[in-house]
Amino acid sequence: DKAFDFANRRGVKETSSLSLRQRYITHTNCEAKPRNPSHTKMGDSKVETISRLAQWRIDNFSPCSYKKSDPFKVGLWNWHLSIEKNRYMYIRLFPEPSRVSKEQPPYAKFILRISNVGANRRLYISPVHDRPLRTCDDFYWPVDSSFHGRFIIDVEFLDLRICPINITCFLNPLVVKTQGGEIVSIWPMDGAIQSMSTQTTLRCLARMLDEGLHADVTIKTAEGTLRAHKAVLSASSPVFESMFHHNLKEKESSTIHIDDMSLESCRALLNYLYGTINQEDFWKHRLPLLGAANKYDIVDLKDACEESLLEDINSQNVLERLQEAWLYQLTKLKKGCMTYLFDFGKIYDVRDEINNFFRQADRELMLDMFQEVLTVWKPV
Repeated sequence: DKAFDFANRRGVKETSSLSLRQRYITHTNCEAKPRNPSHTKMGDSKVETISRLAQWRIDNFSPCSYKKSDPFKVGLWNWHLSIEKNRYMYIRLFPEPSRVSKEQPPYAKFILRISNVGANRRLYISPVHDRPLRTCDDFYWPVDSSFHGRFIIDVEFLDLRICPINITCFLNPLVVKTQGGEIVSIWPMDGAIQSMSTQTTLRCLARMLDEGLHADVTIKTAEGTLRAHKAVLSASSPVFESMFHHNLKEKESSTIHIDDMSLESCRALLNYLYGTINQEDFWKHRLPLLGAANKYDIVDLKDACEESLLEDINSQNVLERLQEAWLYQLTKLKKGCMTYLFDFGKIYDVRDEINNFFRQADRELMLDMFQEVLTVWKPV
């Protein structure tokens, strides 16, 4: 009651969703410790993250309780989840107060999921939320359910954008800034590829490629031809270097046949080798570029494709990504897909597609998946 009177004196207004007493308690919980320290168990305050997914496993939650997670990093910001239960259960997502969240408050597009642990699995999924998040009062999701004990809360960030503030933020080694007052997405981030070389060299190489200056090799695809330079191709790939070094037909004819790539994808490959590819084209052609990187032994391109494919794993593409990881021996991508499916429990979301996947998957890959299941789902 004293807290209630104090809230009245401070002018805290009652909302349609929360009573004045609940509003004051919530305001206090966002900035201070829970009302009863015994309600928070240290072991279940950690939030695990992979790619754009954050998962909070709660081991013990009783009625009329409050919990707040440890901070977890997604994008530029550290985040918190909190959960409180009185008549309804309220789940909140908000950035940790910091200079970054103050100068560049996030504009987040996300989905929340909550499910219990056990045989009788129930799943509640929120609508897609798209809103700025500055404080703990900016968003809460009321769940009319009797969840208690052990359950899991997932947050899947579909996009994170920077609100229009004329500020430049340095994210080593990339630079993120708003453009013309527009809300700019941090995924993907322009400049990640072009940072490998200086701007002067990039301009020269771009001119060589675009204008065909002293081009001495022709690349033929099923859809057309492109002109390039033996020196650039040889410096980028030991396979190309071998073609022009030994007495092979490519050396005699100065022609390379690349029939397994479209003209557009092959142009993206050349743009990468010349250092002029932009992020949009890189993301659009990631899979054919990965195949070319593997075929022509372009190690840095293969690594860049793997890192890129790790950034946006979701339920719609995880099985395809797992197959690509197995085909091209991408250890990090394979581990990321396994973690997404089994550690984070997303295998339930692809149950309709998994049968067809198993019919086509390599036996050794299926064995690896089975071993991962045994590792993750150990008897308690």
